[in-house]
Amino acid sequence: MTIQLYYAPGACSFVPHGLLEIAGATFEPRPVKLHKGEQATPEYLAINPRGQVPVLVVDGQPINQIVAIVTYINDAVAGGRFLPPEPLAKAKALQTLAWFNNTVHPTFTHVFMPQKFADDKAAQSAIRSTNIGKYREHLVEIDAMCATAEPWLGGAEIGPLDLYALTLMRWGGFAGIGPKSWAHLWPHANKVAQHPGVARAVERERLELDVKPIAS
Repeated sequence: MTIQLYYAPGACSFVPHGLLEIAGATFEPRPVKLHKGEQATPEYLAINPRGQVPVLVVDGQPINQIVAIVTYINDAVAGGRFLPPEPLAKAKALQTLAWFNNTVHPTFTHVFMPQKFADDKAAQSAIRSTNIGKYREHLVEIDAMCATAEPWLGGAEIGPLDLYALTLMRWGGFAGIGPKSWAHLWPHANKVAQHPGVARAVERERLELDVKPIAS
């Protein structure tokens, strides 16, 4: 089996990046520089016509979308260790992963790239302001999840929920929601980052957990 992971440093692609490292998988990391528009090149669009990261390419077959990639890594690469084996518990973990990806993540997109949703500068400002508030509410919920992690968000094993929670916390810093302000999410994210496999992904992506606000 040959595996390539197309990722962008600090993006949600950190989730499969970390999982592959934890699993000790042999894979080729292929960084995509979003700020240079590499996701819109003909070469990349041939792999993912939607121009998004991550993409996991297995024996020449591309897989995109976080939930699909995580499920594949869990089942085919990691021996099922990243998601609970019991069907109901597994469904609950995927339920939370889907919420991270289809609700919390898009809320941040409205903060980080309001120009995608309106041309008018005043409208963009309103979109960003409104969604910072919504994003904070989501992080409050994730912080509460971390308070009851046993010891990880998915149960006994570190997994995709932990890596995504770290990523979402970091993004809050760009919106002016200080990562260190969270009583449970901040220490949990640090525990995640210190896991040996995750630490390799953190080093490759050159990530800092306590990021600062971006200019609006």
